[in-house]
Amino acid sequence: MPSPRRTGLLCALAVTAAVLPAAPARATPPAPALHFGACPDSVPAPPAPDRVECAHLHVPLDRAHPDGKQLRLAISRVPASGPAAERRGVLLVNPGGPGGAGLSYAVTKRAKLPERVRRAYDVIGFDPRGTGTSEPADCGAMGGLFDGPGPDPVPVGRAAERAALDGLRRTADDCALGVKDALPHLSTTETARDMDAIRAALGERRIGFLGVSYGSYLGAAYAARFPHRVGRMVLDSVVGPWEWYDFDLRQARAMVRQRAVFFAWTARAADRFGLGADPATVRAAYLRVRAGLARRPVDGFGPAEFDRAVYRALGRTERWTGLAEGLRAWLRDGSVGPLRPVEPFDGAASRTYEAANRTVKCADGPAPAPSRVLADLRRMRRLDPRPVLTGMEASVCAYWHHRPAHRTPLGAPQVPPVLLIASAHDPVTPLAGARALQHRLPGARLVTLHDDYSHGVFASRGNHCVDETAAAYLVDGRVPRADVHCTGPGLPTP
Repeated sequence: MPSPRRTGLLCALAVTAAVLPAAPARATPPAPALHFGACPDSVPAPPAPDRVECAHLHVPLDRAHPDGKQLRLAISRVPASGPAAERRGVLLVNPGGPGGAGLSYAVTKRAKLPERVRRAYDVIGFDPRGTGTSEPADCGAMGGLFDGPGPDPVPVGRAAERAALDGLRRTADDCALGVKDALPHLSTTETARDMDAIRAALGERRIGFLGVSYGSYLGAAYAARFPHRVGRMVLDSVVGPWEWYDFDLRQARAMVRQRAVFFAWTARAADRFGLGADPATVRAAYLRVRAGLARRPVDGFGPAEFDRAVYRALGRTERWTGLAEGLRAWLRDGSVGPLRPVEPFDGAASRTYEAANRTVKCADGPAPAPSRVLADLRRMRRLDPRPVLTGMEASVCAYWHHRPAHRTPLGAPQVPPVLLIASAHDPVTPLAGARALQHRLPGARLVTLHDDYSHGVFASRGNHCVDETAAAYLVDGRVPRADVHCTGPGLPTP
């Protein structure tokens, strides 16, 4: 791997070996065509003269029974701002998850895209099946997941371990009761097929796609099933091509490493945060906060809520200052205000997200045995006595009522060149995942942002090297001759 000092030069010297053909203008719209109109109030309006419009598309819940129950998918569109001569087609966007709604994402993500991408593409957002307003999944109480304070997510001792497994079992039972016959059909493969139905309804022969985080997994699934329909595809912050439970374990180990970086970063700003001048002292302060909240939660904020706040903060370095200030606030006066999320965890959007997340993960492939879940909990505690296990959602699949026989296919040999983008130290989707997926997408190029520790890169980190490489690919079809290495920002100043 080149040194960070050379990465900017390498990006500048990355010439192209191929130029993808422009996306065809537009095919004859098939039935049913989409009828766009006003959007719900929840969808923000872009600055004039741009506009956003919304539509619905009905698709079968079970494609083995196309005339059976139908799902109503919510779709949004912000038309390209440039003239027809600059148009490159449609760019579907997905914000991640699984469980993330995408109707508003057509507006919010488009606002950050390079101008020439906005001029060239109609940006299409959609709420995947089971999310947002597209027949949202409902798992009810989810075994008490939304109770506050929740039980400690790192069980210590046999009784706590049994209680943790029982919570997973009750969550699976609640999802079976709430999601009912949709349980096998809220999957990544079915969402990929919905994407192709959207393509057809838009009258496009091929689609462009920008998927972030889980959106990269969804894009790889679309490429596996519809390789001849892939136009220009950017997969950012890549989920590796592993079973979900294995991915969750990799992420949990990466979170332990990232937290150690956070402790060292905080120690270097001892005068600012007052948590200690060395990583060990900062870690001790962190553990005092967590132990104190476990003994005496504050207004429903205990160790489970604390770990969720830590998990969220570790994924984006711009949140580290807030996390350090939150630790200081509790140590100073017992306040948890700075640690609380703006949106309540038990709100309607969060309940839908958590239900859809687990339903999709468990529909995508084989499940771990309960004995393995328990063994891995113990291994994580040997790695670190207090790991961050918030992202281990696929553990619930050990008790899931639907057991898929096969994993979700990802990638295909005949897919045109895809652009993969990753941050070198992203703990949410570790870099190894992008490298592994690259092997399943022949011709794919990997753009790595070195010396960066955050999740979400393209049109997110403000990095010229990354953004220009992706824009040249999307608009001009320029595929880098080799993998691209860009210089990152390093850790932020508190």
